[in-house]
Amino acid sequence: MKNFTLITGASQGFGKSLAIEYAKKEMNLVLVALPNSGLYALSEFLKSNFQIDVLFFEMDLSSKTNCMRLYRAIKEKGISIKYLINNAGMLSKGLFENMNEDYFLAQINVNVATPTLLTKLFMDDFKENAPSGILNVSSMASFFHLPKKQVYGGTKAYLLSFSKSLRKELKPHRISVSIVCPGGMNTTIGLCVQNRKLDWVSRQSIMNPEDVAKITITEFEKGKEVIIPGSVNKTFMFLDAILPTAIKSRLTSNAI
Repeated sequence: MKNFTLITGASQGFGKSLAIEYAKKEMNLVLVALPNSGLYALSEFLKSNFQIDVLFFEMDLSSKTNCMRLYRAIKEKGISIKYLINNAGMLSKGLFENMNEDYFLAQINVNVATPTLLTKLFMDDFKENAPSGILNVSSMASFFHLPKKQVYGGTKAYLLSFSKSLRKELKPHRISVSIVCPGGMNTTIGLCVQNRKLDWVSRQSIMNPEDVAKITITEFEKGKEVIIPGSVNKTFMFLDAILPTAIKSRLTSNAI
């Protein structure tokens, strides 16, 4: 039975960059993204250029039903998952009182419930294919309490805590669990435009997803627990550790 790497949210941005980097390593891939997101074209490109097996599934993973359907479809094709990359996620920015309830509930499902459920579903695969691994994609927002990113930051903080605890549980099984916490990335045209409007300091932390993917995979393969891509983001983490709470609160409140 062939081993595959499963990547969610793989059609664009960071997920697409991760898929290309793994294809370069001649790893077979299972890619998942929303319908009509371009997965067919990406899959054909990867198969023809890197001579690997690529399967793709276009579905909304915000529901338990679709997560279960994805698992069954993968098993029916006789595929075994060696590495899982939980990259699918929903962004948001806005005052909490103005947020749509259905949106932030869906965001909690995609950012929290989906990676948790997929990790559980494929646990036997990880054990059978050990050494194996799980990479959860969090965010720098998991460390900082930012106005207008309250639900998003909360979901990413969950992933950070979940990953650290799970890593300890699965270590005896030779299953490595890592968490990557990128800062801002130029993943879409809209974000590229938005990132250009940031102040000078914030712009220095913005990275291209291709660069973040290379760093992430290198550190993931080394078994690093928490991956912080980019020297500027590492500097932010250092400052967070040494600055007084009052100063940090004033700085983050300026995000409003």
